[in-house]
Amino acid sequence: MELSVIQIGNSKGFRLSKTLIEKYNIKDKVELILEEGQIIIKPMSSPRKGWEKAFKEMSENGDDQLLFSDVFENENLEEWS
Repeated sequence: MELSVIQIGNSKGFRLSKTLIEKYNIKDKVELILEEGQIIIKPMSSPRKGWEKAFKEMSENGDDQLLFSDVFENENLEEWS
């Protein structure tokens, strides 16, 4: 794909089509990766997006219980006093 470089104030830039923006789910920010001989533009990812809702649902369903006890039988808790 060929894009024209345009003047934007004292800088230069380029425009992405609405189709590309929607296809790659580009919002307000992108990640710019500089590699030898090329520039890669990636949409910013939100790896923890939706966690709050998922944790709330887990709590409501009782799925947020510990898998094993956080205190072991042979622990000497007195040494921490």
